[in-house]
Order: sequence, then C-alpha cells, then structure tokens
Amino acid sequence: MRPEWLWALMPAIVLAGLLWRLRYRSGSWSSVIAPDLLPYLIGDSSGPRKRNFTPALLLIWALAALGAAGPSFKKIPQPVHQKQDALVLVLDLSYSMMAADLAPSRNDRARQKLLDLLSQRKEGQTGLIAYAGDAHIVTPLTDDNPTIANLLPALNPGMMPLAGSEPAAALSQAVELMYSAGVQRGRIMLVTDGITEQDREEISELLQGSGMGLVIMGIGTATGAPLPLPKGGFLKDDSGTIVMPALEEDLLRRLARDTAGRYMRLQIDDSDLDYLLADDLLAIPEQTMVLDRAADAWEDQGHLLILLLLPVVLSLFRKGWIVCLLPLMFAPLPQTAHADVWDDLWLTPDQQGQRALQQGNNEAAANLFEDNNWAGTAAYQSGDYERATQSFTDKDSADTLYNLGNALAKAGQIDQAIETYQESLKIKPEQQDAIENLALLEKLQQEQEQQQEQSDQQDKQDQENQENQDQNQNQDQQKDEQNQDQQQQDSQSDDQQPSDQNSKDKEEQASESPQDQPEEQEKTPEQEEASRQENEQQQEALDEAIAQAQQEDLEKDQAMEQWLRRIPDDPSGLLRQKFRYESQQRQQQGKKKDDETYW
Repeated sequence: MRPEWLWALMPAIVLAGLLWRLRYRSGSWSSVIAPDLLPYLIGDSSGPRKRNFTPALLLIWALAALGAAGPSFKKIPQPVHQKQDALVLVLDLSYSMMAADLAPSRNDRARQKLLDLLSQRKEGQTGLIAYAGDAHIVTPLTDDNPTIANLLPALNPGMMPLAGSEPAAALSQAVELMYSAGVQRGRIMLVTDGITEQDREEISELLQGSGMGLVIMGIGTATGAPLPLPKGGFLKDDSGTIVMPALEEDLLRRLARDTAGRYMRLQIDDSDLDYLLADDLLAIPEQTMVLDRAADAWEDQGHLLILLLLPVVLSLFRKGWIVCLLPLMFAPLPQTAHADVWDDLWLTPDQQGQRALQQGNNEAAANLFEDNNWAGTAAYQSGDYERATQSFTDKDSADTLYNLGNALAKAGQIDQAIETYQESLKIKPEQQDAIENLALLEKLQQEQEQQQEQSDQQDKQDQENQENQDQNQNQDQQKDEQNQDQQQQDSQSDDQQPSDQNSKDKEEQASESPQDQPEEQEKTPEQEEASRQENEQQQEALDEAIAQAQQEDLEKDQAMEQWLRRIPDDPSGLLRQKFRYESQQRQQQGKKKDDETYW
C-alpha cells in the first residue's frame, strides 16, 4: 500500500555488502602471508570466533521496510461517502429557445453551458427537469453525471408535447424531487429566456420556506431574434407580426431578489457558473452522505511483520525476557465470547442483542432482544420471516406495519402483505417505500391471478376436449357395431334367398346403382389408410405453421433487440414518448393550464 518504502531495502543491501567486505579484509592474513606458512603463524583456528550479526541485521531491516510498505492480501468493503450537495437543473424548452440571437441558438448555448457545469461537478447529486407548456423529469437526483450529459443533446423544443412556458410547474416538480430524495436544503438552477409576472409571483410563493435556493441563468439578448419555422419562414403572432422574443432581465432579477437567490446572464467563460453555484448561497453546513454502493479497500497487514520484530526490540531492554513468554505458550487459545452471566451484569438484553446484530449474528440477536421490533428486525435479517411476522405486533405504528408487510411479502403471504401496507399508508400516507412495495405486490398479485385464470381455462378446455374425444370414440364404436349387425343381417338374407330367383329380380339387382350402398364402403381398410394419411398431413402442416410462427417471433425478438441497442445513440425518441404520455395523463386528470403565449 506504500510501495515507496521498498526503496529502504537498497541502503540495507549496500550497507550489508560493505560490512561484509570490511570484515573480510580486516580479519584475513591470507593476503599478506604465504599459504604454506599461514597455519604455523596463526596457530590453532578452532578457538571461539566472533559472531557475525550482518545477516540478522539485514533481515531485521528488510522486515521493517516491508512492514512500513503495508503489505496486503485481502480486500475489505468500505462505504462510499460523498458531499451532500443536491442541485436540480430546470431547462426552458419553450419555442423561444430556438431564437438565434446567441449563435447557433439559445437552446444549443444552454445545453453547452449545462455540459460544462456537469463536467465541473465532482461531488453531489444532480437532477434535470425540462419544461415548456408542461414540466417533465428527465433524470432524478443522481451522481451519474455522464448519463445526464448523454441525454442533454437530445433535448430540444420540438420534442415537447405542449407549447407554452410553465416555469412554476417545473419549479414545483424540482422541489418535490428534492423532498422525495430526502433532501431538505438544496439548490435549483433555472435556465430560461424569460418569465411572466404571474410566474414570478407563483415561484416566489412556492419557494418561500421551502429551504431551496434559486439561481437563475438568463439566455438571450435584449434585442431578441425571430423564431424560424421547420418548413421555412418565421413565427408570427395573430396580427401577422414576426415574433422576436427578447430577454426580459428585470423580471428575472426581481425573482432572484424575492427568493434570496442570484441571477446572471449566460457568459462565454465559466464566471457565470462560479458566481451562481458558489457555496455561500444557502450557507449549508458541510455534510456527507453514504451511497448505496461500496468500494473495496485493501487491508493493511504490515503489523504482522512488525510483530516479528518485537522479540528483537525486547532483547534490547532486559535479559531473561524469553522466560516470561513461556506461560503464554501454554495458555489456552481464546474462545468466542458468548452472552453469559457476566454480560447480564453490565448489558441489558437489548444491548446484548444490538451487539450481536452489529457482529452479524442475527439469529442470536433475535433471541436476545426483548423489544419486539428489534427482535423482528433481527429475525428478518437472519431469513426467519415467519418469526419476524410474529414479532412485529405494534399495529399503531406505520414503521412497524411497513416492516411487517416486508416480512409477510418475503414469507409469500402476498394478500396479507398488501393489507398491511395499506394500513401503514393510512397512518403515514407519504411513505414512498410502502407505496412502491404496495404497487409491486399488487402487480404481482394481478399476474398470479391472470396465470391462475389461464390455468383454469386450460384445464377446462382440456377437460372438454377429453369429453369430446370420449364421445367421438363412443359414436365410432356404436357405428362399427351397427355396421357389423347390418353385415350379419345381409349375410343371413343372402343365405335364405332361393336359388331359382327369377331373372327380373336379377335384373333389378344388376340395375342397382353403386350409390345405393355407401354405408358398407365407409370403413374399408383403404379408406381408413387414406384418412390416417390425411390426418398425418394435417398434423405436419400444423407443426410447420407452428415452427414458422416461432421463427417469425424469433426474428421479431432479434429485430427488437437490435432496435433497443440503438436507443442509447438517440434517446430523444424515448424522451419524446415519455413526455407525451405524461402530458396525456395530466390532461386526462384535468391539470391542463391555458397559456396564451405559445412560444
């Protein structure tokens, strides 16, 4: 983790080499005395020699350097903390943004400025709302700025389903977006080319006491520019005069003063962003938030190597310290701590359960807790949903009912879970989690009912087919028996017919048409074989039709998949359909607002 400490090994190696070389030179007579005389001059060399501590010194140095470098062999999850800075961008997409007084157009310049803003934001959450005659959420609050930047180029006034300009509706949606994300103090940035006096009054009243700060960026010039039409020409009003909307900065400045916000017109450099998004706007204290995802960090295990150096350090203080370590060698290994009488002296059962819950021992925590809600939470986390449903007994608390609904849903009791969520919402209607879970379970219940209906219909159809088949078999059997009886009767009549029958009867028999005897020829082997072959041909034709239909479905799926792959390249189509659907829903609810200014 700190690889720069590995450079400390280099002087250790150099120093060890120098010490070894000096020792060899200072203690060796072989360089000055002849080898034949050396044994007689030095004498007996079997005496005690000085100890060489050079290898030990090199080993200690290496262990210290490696320990300081921070070796690691496993990762540990770490929560990701991020600065809590919420900003909702509100972009005006009324038709006046097509004016070209800011080349190439006001809309293009506004989108480019927002792209610059997103590239500068390294922390915090950002949302985007677009509005014209109606307001639509493009992205909720998120820290995924590249996704917002990918959607910005697709936004243009031509994709908005309703003409006009409703900034008050867009600001109202921005405040709701903040509150739904749990943000009580945030900033809203309005990028527009103008508002009306009525809009100013509505926005001022809306933001009063909301805890949201408003900054406004004006787009356009005081002279304005005509609005080009898709098929050529320029937009005209009812009197036939070409419309040239100008940037009315007075109203925007008054709105900024009313809401204690800031206003600045779009600039070429980043001075407008630096001024509008300064941190001193709301005087929000520095806060961080924990994101849902976690990053893996390497665990520093250098202390394991440092432990190897402790014997060397202890040896420098006092002799005989090794004897003090002998009792530790025969001591029993530590055992896992359990809640016993000692714990009962110092901790309440709920405190013991809380400690077990923090250690990840959910099952033990569920047994220790005396508080039913905590016991239910521990049982839920351990996967014992039946026990969790029995623990959540407080029917007057919205949170307890919500937890009970979760446990019932996990236990597979969908109907009871839906009823519990509904009871929780009666007490606390603004619970977004309960609303979402209730909608999910209702959808799941509806799907199960549809599957059950389809299964019942299939069983009924199979039963009817079986009855029809049995009836047909009985009819065929009766018909075969009748044919057999008819043949026996014909045979008996032939035996009783006199041998001297007159010629007139023979002529009548000879003159009988073959069509008078069709019943005797219906069940011949040739006809049965032909019928069997015909049935086989029909079955083959049916199998071929089914295979062809499956192939067509496969081709449709492949075509759909290819079409979906192209969506990220041009997200404007999806956004246009989304905006159109939302506008239709609001109009059906009677939320349409008449606006005389359609640009």
